[in-house]
Amino acid sequence: MMAAAGGNFSDEEFWKACAELQQPAVAGKWELLLETSGISVYRLLEESTWLYKYKIFGVLKDCSPALLKEVYMDLGYRKQWDQYVNELYEKECDGETLVYWQVEYPFPMYNRDYVYIRELRELDMEGRKIYVILAKSTSSSQFPERSGVIRVNQYQQSLAIESDGKGGSRVFMYYFDNPGGLIPSWLINWVARNGVPNFLKDLEEAYHKYPKKK
Repeated sequence: MMAAAGGNFSDEEFWKACAELQQPAVAGKWELLLETSGISVYRLLEESTWLYKYKIFGVLKDCSPALLKEVYMDLGYRKQWDQYVNELYEKECDGETLVYWQVEYPFPMYNRDYVYIRELRELDMEGRKIYVILAKSTSSSQFPERSGVIRVNQYQQSLAIESDGKGGSRVFMYYFDNPGGLIPSWLINWVARNGVPNFLKDLEEAYHKYPKKK
């Protein structure tokens, strides 16, 4: 399918994320890494980089899809609940809204930063409302690289959210980034077993503390 007019992502990319909610596409070399608290994490080795792609499936109870989407999109609020955020803000550049994100890394490693675009769409799949948020790295002269911070140029994330029919949300998330530099294996393993699944748990906790929550 062609990209929507003025969009940075194709229709096909949005519908692909939708489809994962209905039928997880984890056949073949995808490996079930762990299951915890209703969250399943799969990974696939990206042989060109020898890094892993991740797919996460889960249910966040007592989280409505509409408000969960708002919590995820609220970058100002994320700075309050995501302990690894050093900087995070949006900036208009040549008619596009770009996001700058700097992530704290443990000493003695350098922090990483990202410049990315993101887009939210509300889709109707056979009468079911599904929110899909896509993000991917981009480049811009408005965000020059900084000394002592490593720029991440390969980053991609998809998030799809729909009602579970019981007052909660079914969630699918795809994640890949190439942090560059020399990353110790213990940190890669920690991110896989803790950082990735904990993101959804932290998002769920942030939902319940959201200042705009009625």
